[in-house]
Amino acid sequence: MRNSERFPFVKKVNDLGQENYVPYMPITLSYGGIYLESMGLLDTGATINVLPYDLGLQLEAVWNNQTVSIPLSGNLQPIEARGLVVSGIIGDFSPVRLAFA
Repeated sequence: MRNSERFPFVKKVNDLGQENYVPYMPITLSYGGIYLESMGLLDTGATINVLPYDLGLQLEAVWNNQTVSIPLSGNLQPIEARGLVVSGIIGDFSPVRLAFA
């Protein structure tokens, strides 16, 4: 098993046609026996992981059944967030538990 891996910056074009390069990494998420392959934004400075609502639905997570409320700050402060713990697999690394809002 490797102990490090590099992820390239991928060109993304926004709705205004502006190009940006963002560090994306392939990740497999699992929850309740469901596996979902996706791309995740690699943000080593983040204080919270955010799972898009639609990915939670694809994992068949029932957001209203999640009991851990997570207070957000900044421009996300007025939005209700609940915690969800899933398993994540990146490359050849061992699976890890990831907490998302």
